[in-house]
Amino acid sequence: QVQLVESGGGLVQPGGSLRLSCTVSINMFSLEYMGWYRRTPGKSARELVASIFSGGQPNYADSVKGRFTISTDDSENTINLPMSNLMPEDPAVYYCTFLYRRTTYWGQGTQVTVSS
Repeated sequence: QVQLVESGGGLVQPGGSLRLSCTVSINMFSLEYMGWYRRTPGKSARELVASIFSGGQPNYADSVKGRFTISTDDSENTINLPMSNLMPEDPAVYYCTFLYRRTTYWGQGTQVTVSS
């Protein structure tokens, strides 16, 4: 059974850092595409934050370039998103996603709040 669970969200002050993790129940080498998306308050659609295809280079939304980094840890089966210099426009529910055997899977989301 394919499962993914996000963690690491929370409340942080502007300029602070958080590290999101997505724990995956299957072998990371099987994943074709991995990404983080977010849904900001008042919007119905999720927007891309960062993504990477297997064996490819990471892709980032312009608004997070230089501040967020997508990475994987094959030994722990996690897709990670360290975030630094968090800004007032970053609060959202962040979702992990991946493509496995032609099926896209989504996590339940983790809330990130930026407030002083």
